[in-house]
Amino acid sequence: MLFRLFTLAALALPLPAIAQSLTPAESAQIDTLVAGSLRDTGVPSASIAIVRGGQIVFAKAYGKPSETIARADPALPYQIASISKQFTAAAILLLEDEGRLSLDDTVAKYVPGVTNGDRITIRQLLSHTSGLQDYWPQDYSFAAMATPVTPQQIVDRWGKKPLDFEPGTQWQYSNTGYVVAGLIVEKVANQPLLDFLQQRIFKPLDIRALDQDKAIGKGFPQGYGRFALGPVRPETPSAPGWLYAAGELSMSARDLAKWDVARLTRTTLPADDWAAQETPIRLVDGSTNGYGLGVSTGTTNGRRYVEHSGEAVGFLSENIVYPDDQAAIVVLTNSWFSDAVGRISSGIAKIVLPPPAANGEDAAALPRARAVYDQLRTGTLDRSRLTEDANFYFKPVALADYKSSLGALGEPTGFAQTGRARLRGGFVNRTYRITYPDRTLSLSTYAEPGASGRYEQFLVAPSQ
Repeated sequence: MLFRLFTLAALALPLPAIAQSLTPAESAQIDTLVAGSLRDTGVPSASIAIVRGGQIVFAKAYGKPSETIARADPALPYQIASISKQFTAAAILLLEDEGRLSLDDTVAKYVPGVTNGDRITIRQLLSHTSGLQDYWPQDYSFAAMATPVTPQQIVDRWGKKPLDFEPGTQWQYSNTGYVVAGLIVEKVANQPLLDFLQQRIFKPLDIRALDQDKAIGKGFPQGYGRFALGPVRPETPSAPGWLYAAGELSMSARDLAKWDVARLTRTTLPADDWAAQETPIRLVDGSTNGYGLGVSTGTTNGRRYVEHSGEAVGFLSENIVYPDDQAAIVVLTNSWFSDAVGRISSGIAKIVLPPPAANGEDAAALPRARAVYDQLRTGTLDRSRLTEDANFYFKPVALADYKSSLGALGEPTGFAQTGRARLRGGFVNRTYRITYPDRTLSLSTYAEPGASGRYEQFLVAPSQ
């Protein structure tokens, strides 16, 4: 269950929520993106869900879920692995709301025998700052995983080793810490962790969540692996017990998106619980990497996100929420050998998230760039808008190719800046995304500074 923070193409400053469903063009782009990603990587299948405007607007599956299920089905539950951690953390927060425990209680109060348990707090378990050694850092199933295990056996083998560091002084991903947290939930709630989650979270949200150990075999997605560039092969699942509170859940992409909607609307859990989960934990030296309680938080190009990925035997998953945009993206796949999850999630972000909020200079540059683009696609280029070098680049053959290839596409459906302007070589570099119903193009420009600066570069290329 390797923690992977995919740096998605979150392309702009936050804008008001979009309330509409996906357009046919957007849906077609997503179909092309996912199909291409599966084809290029060899990943057998993917299940996708998208939230926009605080509502689930898209849920679709692609490819082959297993050797016995040939047809994709968005209702199938995929193993979400470490994305489950935010549910374990939510259980702890709900118990704290009831006064049955405190995040600042020590582990020793509930689970005896853990190394330095009298100095490790529940908060440190949930934020990966406890110092407990991770029992599964590998991206493969090691020998012991062929044998069933209990949470206590995991604690006995890994939770009683010397700490890797003094609690609160470092951040290190630890599945072991979440196993201990799960045991605390069960002791305090006096019921199995999954039963508690079903009662308090899944049933209220109409989520079908399964123990991943039982979501195996005929009727469920099969996990797949690959040795280097060899053939794609079905993986043998781990024996029961190895995921537990660190990653025990299977559910569909749509059902996980229901949880994302609850996060966006601050329902099901009290609002202060959501806030607590999303507040980055600081080490004793005051530093933080953005991880809160079961989720990672941060900002990319001005857009806030709340995120977690997951890895189980033969499965990779990604769940990322954009609070200011009232949007979320869920990508579940049945392989653990490629970057398909990141490629798909970042590609979807480019398609469905709001366009950039431009500053004054960017806002003025946009229509100038669009005007030159329209000139190129119609063969009416005003060369006074170009520098000497750019005029050299646009020889007759270049102009002819631009006109014939771009003119055939017709009028663009979208023309938006991506990312922020930056200085390079004395010029202002801006990039744009140009969309058509069946394809997307990228435009890279370098222009002289100022409102009437000439273009040193104006290059159009295909984009995902």
